[in-house]
Amino acid sequence: MIDLDRITACGECCDGCEKKADGRCPGCIEADGRVPEWAESGQCKVHACTREHHVRFCGLCAEFPCQELPSMIFWNPEIIPHMTALRDEARRQDKERRNS
Repeated sequence: MIDLDRITACGECCDGCEKKADGRCPGCIEADGRVPEWAESGQCKVHACTREHHVRFCGLCAEFPCQELPSMIFWNPEIIPHMTALRDEARRQDKERRNS
């Protein structure tokens, strides 16, 4: 089972990341989207957007998939199927919780 609490706004998981492990990056969740990669802008735009929409990650947004998603998460050409899978897993876990 995926620990969805460890999924970042852009659908990544920092667990096991070399930069986080050696202290170069605090992790998006822990640093509220303010990590070295986004130092010029202050806060990651993806992270800020999910907070504006009150969701943990893009796939849970009522506007998913929005037009901005592919350009905001440009490093993952499979972002829409990836977020769809995460969204489906979140729904499955929520349903399991309600039924138990």
